[in-house]
Amino acid sequence: MGRTLVLGGGGVTGIAWELGVLAGLREAGLDLSAADTVVGTSAGSVVGAQITSGAAIEDLYARQLRPPDGEIAARLHPGVLARWAWAFVRERDPRRARARIGRMAHAGSGSSVAERRRVIASRLPSVQWPRTDLLIAAVDARTGERAVFERTTGAALVDAVTASCAVPGVWPPAVIGGRPYIDGGVHSTSNADLAAGSGGVVALCPIARGAGPLPGPADELAALEASGARTALVSPDAAAVAAIGPNVLDPAARAASARAGRAQAPAVAERIAGVWGRE
Repeated sequence: MGRTLVLGGGGVTGIAWELGVLAGLREAGLDLSAADTVVGTSAGSVVGAQITSGAAIEDLYARQLRPPDGEIAARLHPGVLARWAWAFVRERDPRRARARIGRMAHAGSGSSVAERRRVIASRLPSVQWPRTDLLIAAVDARTGERAVFERTTGAALVDAVTASCAVPGVWPPAVIGGRPYIDGGVHSTSNADLAAGSGGVVALCPIARGAGPLPGPADELAALEASGARTALVSPDAAAVAAIGPNVLDPAARAASARAGRAQAPAVAERIAGVWGRE
């Protein structure tokens, strides 16, 4: 049945925290990059593409500790979140609500599509799809349907990751095959249901809870457990929450978030080993 690693959304600090946890677990003898399947959403799509590229996790972790020279902090403003919430209140159908959010996605975008694509490409060690089954979640901005990109769907890896990270109101939608796509977190912060059929599922989720109609990772993992999977959910502990801070899009908090993730890893290693097994 195989093992699946689920990597949830959570901004640039989420990328750093996830890589910190992965580096700490690798040090403890648990190599989660050896998963049969990796599911990535938003920040998790970046980490998924990184760890399946063949790059050493320790090197990826070390990159998170570099000073954020020249990087500009973005912010998900309360007004944007309010418009998201209103979309779900106004539309009883979550799919139609996501489409409404898709229509407002250009408002407040802080960069061009080309510029955003360059930023994402700079974070990936390889622009080729890996041999590992990597599933990247996004949302069709026109229909509100979830889209899942993988190596056979025809989308370039950079474009798939750019789509999954296209936070509405912050970054512009990514265009794939002539269609605009927005952040996969608008459907679910983890999209852990894509791990259905796996025997063991470990989910690293910087955002531990759902909101309104958006399912939380614990609910999605509970459904997988009901079908017979072994699961483990890891989210930031109190120290990591403090390191991440109030703005998950601030690169100044990246190094502290990575260190906090690594420091947290020993406390969760045995629980994960019970699901994953040791190499």
